[in-house]
Amino acid sequence: MPSPRLLAPLAAASALTLSACASAPYTGPVEITRFVAPSTSELGQGTIAIVFPDEVRNEAARSAVAASVTAELTRLGYTVVPEGTPASQTATVRSTRNPIAAAPVDRPGPVNVGIGGSTGSFGSGLGLGVGINLGGGREGPAALTELSVRIARTGGETLWEGRAQIATGVKSPYSQVSTSARTLAAGLFKDFPGGNGEVVTISAKKLQGTK
Repeated sequence: MPSPRLLAPLAAASALTLSACASAPYTGPVEITRFVAPSTSELGQGTIAIVFPDEVRNEAARSAVAASVTAELTRLGYTVVPEGTPASQTATVRSTRNPIAAAPVDRPGPVNVGIGGSTGSFGSGLGLGVGINLGGGREGPAALTELSVRIARTGGETLWEGRAQIATGVKSPYSQVSTSARTLAAGLFKDFPGGNGEVVTISAKKLQGTK
């Protein structure tokens, strides 16, 4: 039987391990869905303009998403031109963040607070706007961030369309705008163009530094 001298440090170590697990931020995998036209010969070449069809009032979020999508399209072989400039193709971009669930507010003990501002699209104000339980227990998913891109000929015929999403907790580093934008864009265009109708799940950490 272990001596009392050994039990004390073992108990302390176990407590530290449990404490670390309890406060670990939640980061789900990146889930990607893609649809590809029968002919892919026009993809990954020529000029392309990025278009935001929805009003984006949060300039920081808009810039982060535009920069991330631009980097990926350039890597694929496109020449990205400013919106409004004539181009052979367009990339229509939408990005949203919505709460997954609010924490109960009628339970005594832990404090519930509202994090961020309004919910919905980045254009309507970036933020989770959801009650997050700051008490004990492992952090759960609080928000779902999504990035979708549709590549089409200038005439409107769709050549490729994809959507990437990730669920994160408030404390997750992937809840940061720039990080989530880069990660979702990297997942969306990984192994481009992909298969028609395929659904892929990738660890967010594996997409960091993806070229």
